Parts: sequence; C-alpha cells; structure tokens
Amino acid sequence: MSWLFPALGFIIALLILGIVVYLSTSRRYESSNTVANSYDEWTEDGILEFYWGEHIHLGHYGSPPQQKDFLAAKSDFVHEMVRWGGLDKLPPGTTVLDVGCGIGGSSRILARDYGFAVTGITISPQQVKRAQELTPQGVSAQFQVDDAMALSFPDGSFDVVWSIEAGPHMPDKAVFAKELMRVLKPDGLLVVADWNQRDDRQIPLNFWEKPVMQQLLDQWSHPAFASIEGFSELLEETGLVKGKTITADWTEETLPSWLDSIWQGIARPSGLVRFGASGFIKSLREVPTLILMRLAFGAGLCRFGMFRAVRGFSGK
Repeated sequence: MSWLFPALGFIIALLILGIVVYLSTSRRYESSNTVANSYDEWTEDGILEFYWGEHIHLGHYGSPPQQKDFLAAKSDFVHEMVRWGGLDKLPPGTTVLDVGCGIGGSSRILARDYGFAVTGITISPQQVKRAQELTPQGVSAQFQVDDAMALSFPDGSFDVVWSIEAGPHMPDKAVFAKELMRVLKPDGLLVVADWNQRDDRQIPLNFWEKPVMQQLLDQWSHPAFASIEGFSELLEETGLVKGKTITADWTEETLPSWLDSIWQGIARPSGLVRFGASGFIKSLREVPTLILMRLAFGAGLCRFGMFRAVRGFSGK
C-alpha cells in the first residue's frame, strides 16, 4: 500500500493542472472565425480524431444504455438517426446536405451504406481537407467550406438536410432554422440531432446552474444552447414546415459518451507517445468540460434533442 499515497498525489496534481489549463485557455465564442479556428486546431493536431474517431459526436448506447465500444456507439448513432428520421425508406441517389459534417464520418456512412449523394459542409477548412483525405474514391460524398448561417445553395436544393451537434455554434437559432429549411426541396426531410438546454422559460436556471452553463458555452465556442421546445418552435416559425416538427429526447441513449470520452485517454495510453507532453496537456484540459457535460446532461440541465420536419409547398 506504500504506493497509494504517491499515486493519489499524482492524480490530484494532474487534476489541478487540468483545471488550471482549462480555466486559462477558454475558447469563448466571438464570431464564426472562433469556431473555425477551434476546429482547424483540433483537426490539425489529430488528437480529437485519435480518441473520437471519424465521428465528432456522441454515441448511441440503446435504451436502457448497454455497454458498448465507444467508436462503435458513434457509428450506431448514425444508423439509429437514419431509422428515426425515416431516411432508410429513401431511395439511392437521394441528395443529402450534411450541415456541420466534421471530418465526414456521417457523410461517408450515408453515402456508402445507403447510396445517398452527400454534400458535407463545415466552417473549418482543415476539416474539409481531412474529410476529403478520408473519403475513398467511389463514395458519393463531397465536402466544402460553407457557413450554416448563410448557406451558399439555392432554395430547394436537397431532398434531405441532416445535422448533428452543429446548432450550439450558431449565434442566431432562428436564422439557422430558416437556412436549414430553405435549402430543402418541397416534401424534403430535415433531421437534426443537437445538444440542448432545459427550457428556461418553464424552469429558469438557478444560482448553481448559470455558471455551469456559462462554462459549457465558453469552453467549446458555443454562443448559446437552444431548448428542444424552443428550436422546434423556431423551425415552425419559418413558415416552411409541413404539419408539425417531431421531437425526441435521446439524453439517456447518449449519456455514457461523456465518461467514455475520458476513459479513452486511459484505455489508449499510446496517445501519450504519439502526441507527447503538449498533446497530453491539451487532452487533459478537456476533462473538466467533459465532466461538466456529464453532470449537466445527467441532472437535466442539458438534453439531447432530436428534430424531424418536412418542408411544405409554398411555405406551408
């Protein structure tokens, strides 16, 4: 047992170091350039891809959640979203816009496994470059830099608009909702998965929740989170939704992802060799945010929202 106290001291020292780096290197949202620069940096150093794989989003662990490989859960999420959204009933050749495509993991699954013609867009030039490198010839997925707040495509360009966890980076959720619906063809399908906060119109954030929420915004270049109810209303206020927006809460199904993210650093020590001391410190500074995310989603401060809407004719 003589090793116990030095080991505990080392762990405490690491935690203190992580908190110091975390608090001194926040990535507060200032403009779209803040988001682009953050993702460029994460992509260039390769740390996020090493630990999170091709899918920079949470995994799906079932309901109730089951033990599952972290990377497999991320692929499963895409297939579960396809089924929930009804994309599995669409024919090959369906045109899909993947908004906030990251390094193209979801786009490649949609193109390879379902035969869709996918265009992935991200605000990060480095993500586009890496997505192109990872996409084999013959897979119908192309990538380009574009701004989801002002999409470069004409009205009615796509059969499907798909987006995973891009919304928190959008400074004006109403503009984001309008752009998503605008580029859909009549009867086209919108399917969105996003991090959301509790609807504070119903239950305002309390004294303890406000600083936690501010940290979740400041650390990963988020201007604001929408609520599930609020974003659903914004979609319908565009006047472009046919009928009603369908929503679901996938908090339970995705919750294990946060602690699994931290476990990756322990289970894959080769990352220490690959990325060295600077990579270790960069990884360590994300741990407090991951823990806060787990606490926020577990306590109901945050929720994982799913949205499905159909584009109407003539704006109805």
